[in-house]
Amino acid sequence: MDSFAGVEAPIQPVINTPSNMPLYKRKPFQLLEPPEELDHNELVFQVRFTKEIFRDYEEYLDRLNFYRQRVWTCKVTGKTNLTYEEALVSEHRAAEKVQQFPEELMNFTLTLRDLIDEIYSKLQEQLFVGIELYGRKEQSVYACKILKILGDGSNTRYEVGWLDKDKKVTDNSVLSAEDLIRKKSPYSRSILKAFIRESTRQSIPWVVHEKLARKYGVSTVPPTKLQNNGHLSSSMDRKRAGTNNIMDAQNAKKKRKTKEEEDLIAVPIKYPIDDLLVQPASDDPIFVYRPPLCTDFKVPMDCVGDLMMIWNFCSSFSRLLNLWPFSLEDFENSISHKDSDLILIMETHSALLRFLIKDESDYFMAVQKKKRKTKITRRNWAEYLCDFLEMGDQAELSSHLTTIKRGHYGLLDAHIKLRILRELVEEALVTDAIRERLNECLEQQQALAASKREQARKQKEEQQLKGEEVATKGMDQMLLLENGQTNSHNLDAQENGATKKEDTSNSRDVKRRPKSNKGGFKEKGNTASGTGESLKVQKRGLARSKESQEKTFEELQQQHLEREIEKLSICSSSLGKDRNYNRYWMFRREGRLFVESSDSKQWGYYSSKEELDALLGSLNPKGEREMALKRQLEKLYTRISNALQKRSKDVNQKVLLEEAVLRRSTRVRAQPRDSQATAYLKYVNKWKEI
Repeated sequence: MDSFAGVEAPIQPVINTPSNMPLYKRKPFQLLEPPEELDHNELVFQVRFTKEIFRDYEEYLDRLNFYRQRVWTCKVTGKTNLTYEEALVSEHRAAEKVQQFPEELMNFTLTLRDLIDEIYSKLQEQLFVGIELYGRKEQSVYACKILKILGDGSNTRYEVGWLDKDKKVTDNSVLSAEDLIRKKSPYSRSILKAFIRESTRQSIPWVVHEKLARKYGVSTVPPTKLQNNGHLSSSMDRKRAGTNNIMDAQNAKKKRKTKEEEDLIAVPIKYPIDDLLVQPASDDPIFVYRPPLCTDFKVPMDCVGDLMMIWNFCSSFSRLLNLWPFSLEDFENSISHKDSDLILIMETHSALLRFLIKDESDYFMAVQKKKRKTKITRRNWAEYLCDFLEMGDQAELSSHLTTIKRGHYGLLDAHIKLRILRELVEEALVTDAIRERLNECLEQQQALAASKREQARKQKEEQQLKGEEVATKGMDQMLLLENGQTNSHNLDAQENGATKKEDTSNSRDVKRRPKSNKGGFKEKGNTASGTGESLKVQKRGLARSKESQEKTFEELQQQHLEREIEKLSICSSSLGKDRNYNRYWMFRREGRLFVESSDSKQWGYYSSKEELDALLGSLNPKGEREMALKRQLEKLYTRISNALQKRSKDVNQKVLLEEAVLRRSTRVRAQPRDSQATAYLKYVNKWKEI
């Protein structure tokens, strides 16, 4: 999958063009000049995409590895974190879009911000020859294109050509401006900005490339008002004189901040935004380097998508097909195997063919016409397969009928085997049995989802009731506390009054007794209160344990419902996309996290928990796609990590068993027969129809 490998190419001198130069640390990067006294017959190493030439192989590798680092910036679009070649591709694509820009709008000599606003407003307001829009015709609206502008001023009319679906002119009409409906501007401000950057070689002032200036008659001499500008003229003088005053250079750099940059700093960006528009910021966390994908598939890369689809279908509908489930690894090994009598392959084809016969579809009628038996066995399964291939108009597949009839199915290429299985799967997908099964799963999913929502609603109501009960108890306790304080205050007042009425001669004895009694009462009260406090603590502990048990039971119920809903999810859906639109897949019966490229031509996978953690650490939540993908991965983190760890453990055990078998076979001088790597050869369909 590495697109940076050097290739042989004719040696050419390096031409550093300003319009085709990725930026390194936001500055132009100077390429190396060819070695001196280079002989045409000399063996050298050349970087494919820069045409740089090296005599030393180590220097060539160092340079190539440097270009592979994600430190480059596209000069035109401003995209960062790119490799050198990715930045070149980005500049090339932006240049292609820029070349489509109308020539009528190229003769402007304004500042960047004003120029963008001026062009954008003209695209919105003015009409010119060649613009596509909509026009009213016979009380309907049709697509059209302006061919000619007739007249001038208020009586301007437009000759338009009506467009068909292929955007070809079919008829002409003359319409007024009121009968024309403008489309949304075909060029956004970012495209306009990229066009201006691509067409210029210097900023402050903006200087157009000489070829474009000559072609469109644009003057390369700054206007008088800019020439009289102090900081500009001094900057030009310093460049001509070649002065190296550091203070002047710093002041000139500060003055080069345009109004657009100041406005950009002043207006905060509301995240998340499109991932490709996210720029690095000072407050960003340190993102982990995304781990490389493993691509050690046994089938060709262009067959991996079909391999996944067929295996997932057979696994999801295994009970309906009466086909015992098998792993993706076993299926991949079986497809790449050259044995024609492989049980896993024969059982897979036989199960699909039996399923089509039960549906009484066109294939069933074809079998009936040939008066074949309805029972498919290991001996005649190839004949039934040939009947299926003869039904369709697939010339590519029909050319292999002779090989299959001779019993040499295993000699077919992997992409032909998967193409045949894909045709069988697509035929099975339109059967009534599959449709009924999908409807049943959907209804059960909806019922479980309703139960889950009802359970969540009840939990919320119970929590609200508990909160109200706690609030009521708190109010009652406060009232009791206030009443208790009032009663104790009255009792103290009564005791004080009775003490005053007693005889003063016996005051000491009378005082001592109450003190002793009172002291004894206090000790008894303290013991009772201590016992009450301990009971309260015990009650609180019991209440908390009961609440935790109820909460645990509710969580278990929710998890059980989620697992049941997941089991009914037959159709697998991707977890999300990253910034480059690569899709991520996690299948229920497979312990690997698969990644599919945006064009579905490349596949890879992660197989360890460490790679999953690194992937999570590399996703930028400021981007819309990577934020959604990160949330989904975090939501399913436990399940995915457990599946990855389980597979890693199984793989390690298989390796240990294979080593043990190899050691044992070496001692007895025999070849190992019970290796785990050949487990797919021992497949048995335990659900086979008798």
